[in-house]
Amino acid sequence: MTQYKGLMDKLTKFNEERQRLNEVVSHYAKSGMKKFLHLDHITYEAGSLDKRTKEMLGLVSSLVLRCDDCILYHLTQCLQLGITPGEILEVLEVGLLVGGSITIPHIRRAIDVMDQSIKK
Repeated sequence: MTQYKGLMDKLTKFNEERQRLNEVVSHYAKSGMKKFLHLDHITYEAGSLDKRTKEMLGLVSSLVLRCDDCILYHLTQCLQLGITPGEILEVLEVGLLVGGSITIPHIRRAIDVMDQSIKK
């Protein structure tokens, strides 16, 4: 339970900081940046592909690009959408294949977050 509390604290802090930074960026952003951020938001809405598929694509892309914040964001979204640990592991395997061994530290952290979230 303590391990899960630590995860929830980490995710809460991450989401709060992300929200705070988004507000700061929104305050200063010009038209081009605002359009890009809006595009980022609408890209993950359901369309021909459902939201689950798009979040898994976001997770694998983030892994290949080695962006820890992005990995944590998309992993959290995947878990909230009910994507199973088995599905997440397969997504991470695709990322490993495409991104190579340099993605392993990021995979370790992603699996740790997933593991803690399912042990709640």
